[in-house]
Amino acid sequence: MTIFAGQLKKYRSQKNISQEQLAQELFISRQSISKWENGEATPDLENLIKLAKVFDVTLDELVLNKPVEVKVERIIEHRELDIKKIMFMSWIILGNILLAIFILILFYGLLDVLSLTSFFK
Repeated sequence: MTIFAGQLKKYRSQKNISQEQLAQELFISRQSISKWENGEATPDLENLIKLAKVFDVTLDELVLNKPVEVKVERIIEHRELDIKKIMFMSWIILGNILLAIFILILFYGLLDVLSLTSFFK
C-alpha cells in the first residue's frame, strides 16, 4: 500500500464517509476510490486537488503524509460602513461638480460679454 492509499483511507474514515459517497462527490466511480485505496491506481491531479479540498488538507498531507508546519489562513476584515462619512464625501463631490459647472457658465458668459463689447466699438 502506498502512502497516498493509506492517507486516503485514513481521511475518508475520519470524515466518516463511504467510498460511494466520496465517489459521488468527485463524480467518479466507487471502483476508482477502491483502486486508489488499495494502491492499484492513483488519481490525476484534478482529483487530488478535489480530495484535498474535501478533506481540508494540503496536497503534501494527502500524498506524502507531511504535516503542515504553518497553515496560512486568509483573514478578511469586515468593517461597518460609515454612512455619515459617505454622505459627507458625496456632498463634497457634488459641490465640487456644481462649482465647476458654475465657473464654466460664468467664464463662457464673460467671453460672450467681452466679444459683444468689442463688437460695438
